[in-house]
Amino acid sequence: MLKKFATIAITIAIAFAAGIIFQTQTTVLAQNQLVYELRTYTTAEGQLPALLQRFGGGEIDLFIKHGMTSVGYWIPDDEELSNNTMVYMVAHESRESAVASWQAFGADPQWTEMWDASIADGPIVINVVNQFLDPTVFSPLK
Repeated sequence: MLKKFATIAITIAIAFAAGIIFQTQTTVLAQNQLVYELRTYTTAEGQLPALLQRFGGGEIDLFIKHGMTSVGYWIPDDEELSNNTMVYMVAHESRESAVASWQAFGADPQWTEMWDASIADGPIVINVVNQFLDPTVFSPLK
């Protein structure tokens, strides 16, 4: 009987310790993980090439300058969307750093100059949808 009780007590202790370790690791991961921002831009008719040129011509460099990490830039595979849509993802250290990065980006004179030049012939982007995403514990991106 005593042996059975000792086995149960050891099993409970191991389970408890494993729970504490898992909780501690999860808390540390939550504190160290990045916040991802997924942005979808819809362009005015025929303006996708101008948007791509702006991004490839220095806009991404300004993202980096202001603390954003580029994750990827895509054109949808869907035939209709591929004519007027660009999707991209940037990473931030936190939601607060995202706000600070976007504010600094928007106030940058290089951005103002780039923006003004890019819309000289009319607006390029007619709609922006953005989402902040937190990685799951099993996500390869943290």
